[in-house]
Amino acid sequence: MKKLLSTIVAALVAVSFAGAVFAVEPAKEAAPAAMPAGHPTVKQAKKVKKAKKVKKAVKKEAAKPAEAPAAPAAK
Repeated sequence: MKKLLSTIVAALVAVSFAGAVFAVEPAKEAAPAAMPAGHPTVKQAKKVKKAKKVKKAVKKEAAKPAEAPAAPAAK
């Protein structure tokens, strides 16, 4: 019985130690390399993408044929 209890305690200690070791967050990597000169930031890239989307929508609207006027009501 004593050996069984000792085995269980050893297993619990091993598991708790492993949890403590793996719970530590790894060191953060160095800051990412700087963007090359003239490279747009993320916000600028999103604005450009949105502007392109708007232009495409406007172009699509202009390409649609004008709706035919409603036929006069029958008398």
